Amino acid sequence: MNYYSYKMMFIFFGLLSMISIRTESSIVPTADFNKDFFVTWSPSHVNTSADGHERSLKLDQESGAGFASNQMFLFGQINMQIKLVPGHSAGTVVAYYLSSDQPNRDEIDFEFLGNVDGQPYILQTNLYANGFDNREERINLWFDPSKDFHTYSILWNLHQIVFMVDWVPIRVYRNHADKGVPFPRWQPMSIKASIWNGDSWATRGGRDKIDWSKGPFIASFRNHKIDACVWSGNARFCRAANWWNKERYSTLTSTQRRLFRWVRKYHVIYDYCQDNDRFNNNLPKECFLPKY
Repeated sequence: MNYYSYKMMFIFFGLLSMISIRTESSIVPTADFNKDFFVTWSPSHVNTSADGHERSLKLDQESGAGFASNQMFLFGQINMQIKLVPGHSAGTVVAYYLSSDQPNRDEIDFEFLGNVDGQPYILQTNLYANGFDNREERINLWFDPSKDFHTYSILWNLHQIVFMVDWVPIRVYRNHADKGVPFPRWQPMSIKASIWNGDSWATRGGRDKIDWSKGPFIASFRNHKIDACVWSGNARFCRAANWWNKERYSTLTSTQRRLFRWVRKYHVIYDYCQDNDRFNNNLPKECFLPKY
C-alpha cells in the first residue's frame, strides 16, 4: 500500500475514532488553556490567544517555558494539536506528556527532538511505570511537523497505552501486570507541555548544539481535548465502565494493526526492545510479550 492509500486510511480512521468517542459518556473540560491549565514556569515565554484555544511556548537563551493541567486524571484519552519549531531546531526539546509527580512516578511521554535545518524531527516516546523508565522508542514522522498542526494522542486504559499521531497508532504498551511487567494503573497524572534546552543529548547525542542566532524557538499548541476520569481520590470510580475501559478499546482494531505494522516497518529508528547491548542481553520482560 502506498503513502496516499495510507493517508486516506488515516483520515477515515480519525473520523471513526471521533465519532465513536462522542457516542460514549465522558468528562470533557472546556478546551480553554486559561481554564484547563496553569503556567508552570517562565510566564513571559508563554503566549495564549484571546479565546484561550491556542497557546505557544518560547525558548531563548533566557529560558524555556511550560504549562500543566489544573486537574489530574486516571485513565482516558488526551488529544493535543501541536505545531513544532520550524527551521533549525537542533538541541531543542518539545515535550507533551502525562506525569504523576511522585518519587516512584508514572509517566507517558511524547518528546520531539529538534534537528538541523533540512533534517527530520525525531519523535521519542518513553514510559515510566512505578519509577522505572528506559523504555524509549524513536520514529521519523512521515510529514514535517513544523509546517502545520498535527494531533498527538494518548489512549490510557486498564488494558493498554496507545500513542497516536493523527489517529495512527505508533506505539502500544500493553498491560501485562499479571506477568510482572509494571503498568501505570494506580497513580493519577497531570497533563504537561514544555519547551527546553536539551542540546546535551537531543540531537545526534548532543553533537549538534542550539544555534541561538536562529531563535527564538516557538512551539504552538491548540484544540486540546481531555476525555478522561478526573481524579477525586477514588481509583475504583476511574476503573468503572467509562468508554475507554470498554472491551472495544482493549486492543487495536484490525485497521489500527495494519497502520501500526506500517509505522514499525518504515518509520521506527530505535526500539529499546532491540537494544541487547544496552540491557546486556537481558531485555525487559515486556519485549517478549504481545502488544495486542
